[in-house]
Amino acid sequence: MRLLYLCLAHCLLPIAFLRELWRAFRHPEYRAGLTARLGCGARLAPGALWVHAVSVGEVQAAGPLLRRLAAEYPARPLVLTVATATGRVRALALYGSIAQVRYLPYDVPGCVWRFLDRVTPTVGVILETELWPTLYRACERRQIPLLVASARLSERSVRRYRRMPRFTAQLLGAPHVSVAAQTATDAARFQALGAVPARTCVVGNVKYDQSVPVAERAQASARRATLGIGRPIWVAGSTHEGEESVVLEAHRTVLARFPNALLVLAPRHPPRFETVAQWLGHSGLSFVRRSQATEVSPQAAVFLLDTLGELVGYYAAADIAFVGGSLVPIGGHNLLEPLSVQCPVLSGPSTENDAATAAWLVAAGALRTVVDATTLAEAVIARCTDPAAGRVAVAAGMAVLDANRGAVERVLATLRPLIGRADRFSGR
Repeated sequence: MRLLYLCLAHCLLPIAFLRELWRAFRHPEYRAGLTARLGCGARLAPGALWVHAVSVGEVQAAGPLLRRLAAEYPARPLVLTVATATGRVRALALYGSIAQVRYLPYDVPGCVWRFLDRVTPTVGVILETELWPTLYRACERRQIPLLVASARLSERSVRRYRRMPRFTAQLLGAPHVSVAAQTATDAARFQALGAVPARTCVVGNVKYDQSVPVAERAQASARRATLGIGRPIWVAGSTHEGEESVVLEAHRTVLARFPNALLVLAPRHPPRFETVAQWLGHSGLSFVRRSQATEVSPQAAVFLLDTLGELVGYYAAADIAFVGGSLVPIGGHNLLEPLSVQCPVLSGPSTENDAATAAWLVAAGALRTVVDATTLAEAVIARCTDPAAGRVAVAAGMAVLDANRGAVERVLATLRPLIGRADRFSGR
């Protein structure tokens, strides 16, 4: 199975890199750091602490852990790897002063070895769940402990991994791999796939410990002013193909009730910005692109957020937010980001990526689930008509968030012995 995986990975590597080159040609945000996907980059001093956060949501959640590591181990290089261009832009904006930000290399031996040769990490922390066979195997050979932290597995992911039981068990059961799961259910799923019970614990979700940068809160009023004082504003964030049409249909209903309402539409992936802009151009609604304007005219009905790293700031300026990836079978995105800036939140029914958080928020009255354009429009109109109800929902959500803090400290408690043992092994 490992040989088959390596053959496929080598065959797909040229295609993947050519795809990135094409994206870089069309979208400038993909150009920077491109060679890091091949494992290239500056050499760091030995003993680096390495954290991997795949995309924007994980990058945002990594903040408290990164800041604690920088404070506790100031003499060590701190490295944050990401997998997406949006994640890289956000990571540089938030942590560029305390961490080296790089792309995770492609999962083939040459790229992985170059990365490890240059970074020489003492330990690796993989946030949530990223299982890369070549990377894990290379870390095992170099005696680099890996902690899968704030780890989660949906039932859908379990079914997928069970198609390769021996392969998955070799990864999760390797002696250098530990799992710090979000919930007891997640821990049981990891163990069923091969994780060793003695190296598996429950720590909670580090996303509950994230804090919104002061600058984001301070800029909320200014952003609101650029969007339009006195008009209802709602955000559809991290939307996927198939959701924008539902969102726009809902917005037409909202406009019938509030003619000056503004929709801030933020597609999840940068390659879709141009497609969505063209689609809006044929919609009959007036719209403005963030990349081409800083202010919105009162006549504009849609503000297309086609830049990176600003979504949280627009959540802070909005009356209510819909979090995408949930009206299509994606599994949903970070529901805590809007709440953390005091913005009421809506979601579709697909929340498998963090089912526990969605269930807790629904039970507390902090999250309203919508299923189509009609229910989405009804929810937006209800919140804009009754702001007090929105404040009650936010307060309930913040109570859930506060009750579940502490995961970062538990991750650190698991991580410190791993760092100590790795240091003793290397003679540091």
